[in-house]
Amino acid sequence: MAQLARDLAAQDSVQATLEAVSAAAVELIDGCDAAGILTVSKGRAVTLAVCGDMVEESDRLQGELGEGPCFDAARRVDGERLFRIADMTRPQPSWPRYSRAARDLGIGSMTGVLLYTHEEDFGALNLYSRRPGAFGEDIESAGWLLASHAAVALSTARTVDQLEHAMETRHAIGEAMGILMERHRLSEDEAFGVLRRLSQDHNLKLRDVARRVRAQPSGQV
Repeated sequence: MAQLARDLAAQDSVQATLEAVSAAAVELIDGCDAAGILTVSKGRAVTLAVCGDMVEESDRLQGELGEGPCFDAARRVDGERLFRIADMTRPQPSWPRYSRAARDLGIGSMTGVLLYTHEEDFGALNLYSRRPGAFGEDIESAGWLLASHAAVALSTARTVDQLEHAMETRHAIGEAMGILMERHRLSEDEAFGVLRRLSQDHNLKLRDVARRVRAQPSGQV
């Protein structure tokens, strides 16, 4: 746990920390097949980090249906800060439509921990297992530790919208680098160097250069 805390603190961005938290949950918590961090912004579900399949589709369904344990936990402002569903294969009266869809996704059990600091709620760290009964009280310490690190990281981001924008920018730059690497036989460092030079030469933000590269069939700006 001490090494995990050091590793999480060493991440160089909020997004990297959230992704590391999700990955650590899958790696360290017995029975956890997938994990993700969900928040609710302006009434809609926003997936901030994912490790493993089923998470994004689960989040999408909860946002679309307006119901589900992760969706409820992410927008909860008081009361319980942890939920546990031992057997998702059984009917769930609180979320009838979502529970049916969750069974189709192969979700057997779930648990989630609210991300919060002294003054703010940010969402929830949600853990998924393909088998019922995967999560007991013994995993709560690890869940709280991971959720605490995610909450502290999010507290440094001024708004969810800013974080979403940063995620989109990072994705656009990654795609543009991939295009340059494939079409011009460049290394990762060389591709990033090309984007950076173009940004400086044309006085454009890096994300705008990346978008231009993605938009051109030839991979040129």
